[in-house]
Amino acid sequence: MARTSLTCFIAALLLLITACGTTIHPGQRGLFWHPLGQGLSQTPLKDGFYWLAPWNNVYVYDVRWQSHTEEIDALSADDLQVLIKAAIILRPIADELYFLNQELGNDYYTRVVRPQFMAAVRSVVSGYNMVSVPEKSTEISAKVRAVVVENLKGRHLEVQNIAVSDVDFPQIVLRAIEQKQAKEQEKEQKEFELTIAAKDADIARTRAKGEGDAIRIRAEGEAEGLRIRAVGQAQAQETITKTLTPAYLQYKLYDSSNAKMVILPEHMKVPLIVNP
Repeated sequence: MARTSLTCFIAALLLLITACGTTIHPGQRGLFWHPLGQGLSQTPLKDGFYWLAPWNNVYVYDVRWQSHTEEIDALSADDLQVLIKAAIILRPIADELYFLNQELGNDYYTRVVRPQFMAAVRSVVSGYNMVSVPEKSTEISAKVRAVVVENLKGRHLEVQNIAVSDVDFPQIVLRAIEQKQAKEQEKEQKEFELTIAAKDADIARTRAKGEGDAIRIRAEGEAEGLRIRAVGQAQAQETITKTLTPAYLQYKLYDSSNAKMVILPEHMKVPLIVNP
């Protein structure tokens, strides 16, 4: 009986201790709330265990870097829907917890940061064409961070980074992109074939021109050869004609050893020669 009473006493004591104290873990800060006294303490509490009366309270804040990811639908510059998964990393400024609690409270992300974050993403993405959003994700992230930091100035929060981690397009848009790419590839193929055909035609024209030039040059050469031969023959004829005198012809008649009988016209007045 005594042992049971002791056990109940210890359990009640532990329950009382737990109810009359709070623990602030590493990476957290707290603010004492004394509703019957000084109200909200302006000095943040560091990690540890703190006793407090049942009517008092401690507001605990996590001052470590926290990441929040949102899926945001935005319209691009060409009025097409883009589904973006973006993350923001931020934390409360530990020395300004009193003002943060007074102005925003512990749900500061839902109340202020999330709307500002999503609005900044939509605003920045609206300046880019849909197909350029994935490749410009780093640039978009930097611009979104600049907008969010400016909008959260004086809100007792510190933004470390913003990243656009994923970009999706609706199926109807993806099909349109695929069709457009197919058309562009078909167009490029036709342009390539036309280029090849034009080059083949240039080669054929060049070859034909070369063959024509060769034929012309050959014909001109042959014509020149014929002309030179004709001139030579004419000059030879003229020379021979000049050398065929009557005396020369008489000499050739007498000089020929094969002549049996030579009959000459009367007007030449030469003797009849018969080879004995």
